[in-house]
Amino acid sequence: MFGRSKPVVFDRYESRRSRKLIPNWLWLLLFGIAIGAGALFYAQHQLLPPRLSAAEASQLRAAMDTAEQERSRLAAELAQANKQLEDALATQTRMAGELAANHADLGRQREHVEALLAALPSDPRDGLVGIRAARFKVGEDQLGYDMVFTRAQAKGAPFAGVMQLHIAGKTAGGTETTIALDPVAVKVGEYEIAQGSLPMPRGFVPRQASIRILDHLGGKQFGMRVLNVY
Repeated sequence: MFGRSKPVVFDRYESRRSRKLIPNWLWLLLFGIAIGAGALFYAQHQLLPPRLSAAEASQLRAAMDTAEQERSRLAAELAQANKQLEDALATQTRMAGELAANHADLGRQREHVEALLAALPSDPRDGLVGIRAARFKVGEDQLGYDMVFTRAQAKGAPFAGVMQLHIAGKTAGGTETTIALDPVAVKVGEYEIAQGSLPMPRGFVPRQASIRILDHLGGKQFGMRVLNVY
């Protein structure tokens, strides 16, 4: 009824041989891993910068902190410099406006002075330096004065000379006399307004003033006018 069974041969090395067989894909995978590790090692040691030690890393961080502090300091100084520049520009703009306003005021004042000069009576002696007006004030042995001088031909440098007052009046004892007061340096361009005061002898009462314009003390006379002292 039953066929003849075949004998079963047991090979004790078969299982060992099967365990030693490694698939090709596994070999390729291992080979790729080895190549990648070698490439990474080469790149780290040959192409990339060397790794820093702990001390070097600490020094690098300290240098970076110092650089950041310096950058912050320079930024603050730049901001302060910009603020100062803005303030300087604002001041310059304000001063330019004030200067323009001053020029306008000076122009108006010059027009007013020229109008006043034109309204003053002319010097009857018509000298090179005209004595257009004079006002005197007596007080405490001092003779105060306000005078206006003009030049008909004011081209070139201003006339430089001296003004001397010869004052007729009475001394403290009642004697009539004429005294010469101290000379005063003057410069006359187109016009000049002279103001000041000169000492007189104690008790002297002035009555009349002779105003003389000289090129120097005792020199040539360029203008002269006689006016009463009130």
